[in-house]
Parts: sequence; structure tokens; C-alpha cells
Amino acid sequence: MIKIMIADDQALMRDGLKTIIELEEDMQVVATAANGEEAYNLTAQYNPDVILMDIRMPIMDGVEGTRIIKRDFPKTVVIVLTTFNDDEYIINALAHGANGYFLKDIEGDRLLEIIRKAMTGDMVIPQPIAARLAHNLTTLVTTFTNINIQTTELSLREREIAELMIKYYSNSQIATQLYLTEGTVKNYISEIYSKLGVNNRNKAIEILKNILAS
Repeated sequence: MIKIMIADDQALMRDGLKTIIELEEDMQVVATAANGEEAYNLTAQYNPDVILMDIRMPIMDGVEGTRIIKRDFPKTVVIVLTTFNDDEYIINALAHGANGYFLKDIEGDRLLEIIRKAMTGDMVIPQPIAARLAHNLTTLVTTFTNINIQTTELSLREREIAELMIKYYSNSQIATQLYLTEGTVKNYISEIYSKLGVNNRNKAIEILKNILAS
């Protein structure tokens, strides 16, 4: 029996999906949630195999809900089911661990097929979305990198140095500004490179601009 949770802020959508799913002999809806925070709490309580997760919800959206669920319950399959077809939503949801991303106009039989396929461990993405991701590969890589650095986080001193780096200060200028030796600055920058997964200053600055702006 596949245990399923439905997370959507619209009661009509939750009820409709539940009706479709519970007609299947191998599926059971064990819980429904109205936002990402509620979905997280109910995951701890009911341990669903699959969560159908909306994106835009009050209190906590589906992207953040997916992030904390996959962080603490990594075996739980999260399939985003939404009306929003924006690249940013798609990339962020997948980067935070979603196993699939589909629009709500999907047919019921196709959704049931996707749930069963996702249970095998496959990532399930419709061809049009997969094609768009391929065209936006650079953005996708940057997003994954940013999420990684936001998870590990820069120390206070590293952040101070990063803020000067994006202003194109040289190592000697950073050392003077922060009352450090140039060698110490180089060591901090090497650590920043390591956390970012890069090996040159220009790439580091490009990523740091996105991180420090968020």
C-alpha cells in the first residue's frame, strides 16, 4: 500500500485528489495539509511514502516545505503538483529535493502512473519541463551551488571578505580594510572557494553576488 499525503491550500483540490487516489487498491491517503509547515509536521506523524505538494501556500510554501521534509525525511518522495510553470519554481523545487514537477491539468490516470513510477526511485518530469531545464542548465547549476552554500553558510569573517570581493577589492585592499595580513585573507578566500566549489575569483564573485543579494 502506497501511503500518500496531499499538501494544497485549496480544500476542493485536496478532496478531489483524495477521491481519485483512494479508488486505487494499492494507494491510501493518510493525511492532507494546507501548507508546507503542516505537511512537515504530518510527515513526522504519518510517514507517507509520497507527498503531492503544491507550490504557493500560506505560512510555508511548497519549496520550503520540500526542503525541510527532504532534509529530515530523505526517503519520502515529493512530487510537486501546481498551476505554476515558472522556471524559478521548477528549478528551486528540484534543487531542494523534489522527485518530480507536474502541472495540475494532468489527467488522473497519468498522475497515478507517476506516483507508482516515483516509488521506484526515478525522477519524474514531463518532457517539456525537462527540455526547459536543459536550456537553463547554467542557472540550475548556480541554484544548486547557492543552496549548498546557504546550507553550510559563510562565517562572519568570510561574509565580510565576500562583501568586499564583490566590490572587486584586491587581497591587499581587503587586508587593509579588515586589519588582516594578506596571507590571512588568501586563506579565507581559499575556504570560500572550497565552500562554493569553484577555483577562480570571477566565478566566486558571480555566485557570491547572488548569495549576498538574497
